[in-house]
Amino acid sequence: MGTLERGEQRPIAVALSGHRGRVGRELAPALARESDIRYVGGIGRDDDLTRRLEEWRPQVLVDFTRPDAALTNGLAAVAAGAVPVIGTSGMSEEDLVELEAACVSAGVGGIVAPNFAIGAVLMMWLAELAAPYFEAAEVIEMHGDQKLDAPSGTALASARRLAAKGHFSYNRPRHSPLPGSRGAELQGVGLHSVRLPGLLADQEVLFGLAGQTLTLTHRTTSREAYAPGVLLAIRRLVAEPTFHRSMDSLLGLA
Repeated sequence: MGTLERGEQRPIAVALSGHRGRVGRELAPALARESDIRYVGGIGRDDDLTRRLEEWRPQVLVDFTRPDAALTNGLAAVAAGAVPVIGTSGMSEEDLVELEAACVSAGVGGIVAPNFAIGAVLMMWLAELAAPYFEAAEVIEMHGDQKLDAPSGTALASARRLAAKGHFSYNRPRHSPLPGSRGAELQGVGLHSVRLPGLLADQEVLFGLAGQTLTLTHRTTSREAYAPGVLLAIRRLVAEPTFHRSMDSLLGLA
């Protein structure tokens, strides 16, 4: 390999955990196409993650796997000096605190985002702006029947952000012949999960006020929607070693 000219930067070495998954199959070619990124390879469920990280020495580990593996993978990345970029949903608050502390201690950046799709991030941000003006709010998220967690990480993050910005009344039926039909509730915000074959990832945030409603909708038509956000996170977090719990600050929304 030839030497770099003055001012040139080496491509960012990136490994992908979960490269055979539904999102990973879209991300792997997207990473390989970028001239400023060197995709070093994918890591599957049966691979030795620590060994791969030692061999490949990536600067970034992108993780789209399972909720029970994401924290372990993220901590392994930090231990190897790599930035964890995690899109796996279902991580607990305790997991986030542990991973953030590890990143800060190691002096590396990191992100655990409920959604890397730019439109979904904007939907949550716009919903926060609307929240103080309405009396009631409900979140309906719709995913394919293979999704492991419910509600989705995006829906749960949306409900928490809404609850922090508004005070909502929640309709509790006096009579319910089918218990559970109203879904879940988080601090006055209704939450509903739909799981059907044929769906990818959609979400609606519905607001109600006397005589009117407002609906914010985001629809994902292809998993390539996640690539631009992941690429932005990779580039920014290698340059700026800070920890983020959403894409908002990377998009200048925070």
